[in-house]
Amino acid sequence: MSAPDLSAPHFIAIGGVGMSGIAKILALRGAAVSGSDSKDSATVHALERLGAKVFVGHAAENLPAGASCVVVSSAIRDSNPELVAARERGLPVIHRADALAAIMVGYRTLAVAGTHGKTTTTSMLAVSLTALGADPSYSVGGDLDEPGSNAHNGTGEIFVAEADESDRSFQKYSPEVAIILNVELDHHANYGSMEEIHQSFEAFVDRIVPGGTLVVSADQSGARELTARIGARPGLSVVTVGESADATVRIVRITPRGMTSEVVVLVDGAELAFTVAVPGRHYAHNAVAALAAGTALGVPAVELARALGGYTGVRRRLQLKGTAQDVQVIDSYAHHPTEIAADLEAIRQAAGDGRVLVVFQPHLFSRTQQLGAEMGEALALADAVVVLDIYPAREDPLPGITSALVIDAARSHGADTTEAHTLAEVPELIAGMAKPGDLVLTMGAGDVTTLGPEILARLA
Repeated sequence: MSAPDLSAPHFIAIGGVGMSGIAKILALRGAAVSGSDSKDSATVHALERLGAKVFVGHAAENLPAGASCVVVSSAIRDSNPELVAARERGLPVIHRADALAAIMVGYRTLAVAGTHGKTTTTSMLAVSLTALGADPSYSVGGDLDEPGSNAHNGTGEIFVAEADESDRSFQKYSPEVAIILNVELDHHANYGSMEEIHQSFEAFVDRIVPGGTLVVSADQSGARELTARIGARPGLSVVTVGESADATVRIVRITPRGMTSEVVVLVDGAELAFTVAVPGRHYAHNAVAALAAGTALGVPAVELARALGGYTGVRRRLQLKGTAQDVQVIDSYAHHPTEIAADLEAIRQAAGDGRVLVVFQPHLFSRTQQLGAEMGEALALADAVVVLDIYPAREDPLPGITSALVIDAARSHGADTTEAHTLAEVPELIAGMAKPGDLVLTMGAGDVTTLGPEILARLA
């Protein structure tokens, strides 16, 4: 495929976290960026401040006469009026991944993949390399500190990118260093089996440039199977990371310290200790993967470890929203059973004698159909759970698939579970449950994230 003309791109759903990052970088590079989104947002305003022309709502007339192409994600339906207009005009329609691949050309690319942990690990690298003066470009699937901070057009030679496996689009990238954190079955609308998942990740590994490096988990079963399937490949260095005795970069110990962890790793035969300023073993593992990947690009391990200690998190990844009446409210993006369990274990560690109360919103009908029972089992790690209706995102309802799948499973595992059908019900429910010292976790990939301030206001 020839390089797309990104001189005047029009983005459909420009406010999305993946789309907005690419749009931001192109705007900073001088492109005439335009786009549309279904709603106004802080992200839209951030793009407008960079000179992008953004329309709220989708209509054929939004498509500028001078547009060079239209950029879409897999979530955009064929009936979208701007997409219909683009095809009628014969404009090139570019997938988001092709646009990202194009803007990474000429850089030393580090791509972060895996079923869970991509955003955290990508942001750890972006923040740490920036702190070391490398000024990397990056595109992250979450805001680091404020709307629009999910991307940067740096002056350095490194480009750090989150590589999305959900629709196989990560197979379009050609990284010098790739991280695979874990390999599990998810995105059931696009993958029918673990075999398909493994084939997709193998195709991603095949895209690593000759002489490049794969950093892969030595602990997670799916990642270990992938490593075995890959075998020895000419021109590819494989670095395994984790607590397993055979890991190339081995985690010697992880010591919880409230909302932080002290990590000791064995790198080239020498122990190296550093702090991870977010709680939980899985975040410690993400940091060690970032350490190994940065080292593969030539960054001294001691310097990178020190910089990683300055990472304080990304929005929606165990983000403290505030405290009221001695009750902390924390927001989590976790929506897959493995992520739910990992975040609850991390918060349990930080809660001390306090209880953990969860407001959970299942994400996607297809995911709930396949994993609803596992979601409920994971939620049973909390002291009490409020479960909302399914957030549909891009999907149409499936007959018989409701939050009851999650609720029934949670109750069968002994969880104190309450159902809620609207966001408006939740603050009052939580106010009736929470006691001083408790932690409240709003959890899910949908609009449950908006509840934090409402819960805090009701508690106060």
